[in-house]
Amino acid sequence: MTWSFVFVLNSVLLGVGLAMDAFSVSLANGLGDPGMRRRRMAAIAGTFAGFQAFMPMTGWVLVHSVVRIFGTLERFIPWIALLLLGWIGGKMLVEGIRERKNSGSEEDGKADSAARLGIGALLLQGVATSIDALSVGFTIADYEWPMALAASLLIAAVTFVICMGGLRLGKTFGTRLAGKASILGGLILITIGIEIFVSAMLK
Repeated sequence: MTWSFVFVLNSVLLGVGLAMDAFSVSLANGLGDPGMRRRRMAAIAGTFAGFQAFMPMTGWVLVHSVVRIFGTLERFIPWIALLLLGWIGGKMLVEGIRERKNSGSEEDGKADSAARLGIGALLLQGVATSIDALSVGFTIADYEWPMALAASLLIAAVTFVICMGGLRLGKTFGTRLAGKASILGGLILITIGIEIFVSAMLK
């Protein structure tokens, strides 16, 4: 991968796909605190964004080290990317479909927990919504570290914007979009996995 529009587009789309879980949680957080101030909204969105930047870089460091030691693993990276993003995206699709079928009682529970959101709970939310991003390190293993860092920062920036939007929407409309967001995120991740695989096979 080289510095190009495709690199930026892929990073932004990764950010959109990976941010959907955080978006759903942000909707719930906004619903639980209708009077939330802008500073608190920025702190919540910033926490999610920070984890979304940290996780891919952590995965890149781990996987890149392995690739340097065992160079033969490079040929398997497209397959790993396809399988991981396909699995993550499929999981998000299933969860999104289930969430749309669930009764309103679960959404009420999320709202109650959001209302009691503290620093510890926020950090746990950050980890829970970004853990999938750790595996993105496999998909960007062929990047040099400046590109990997740039991709992670782009993912974080996209996550921040999406979460701010989720918090604002949550304050206004509630969590009705949460299931659709997970479905959209799953489709995006699956599409990116296929694109990475096909591009590698055509080299």
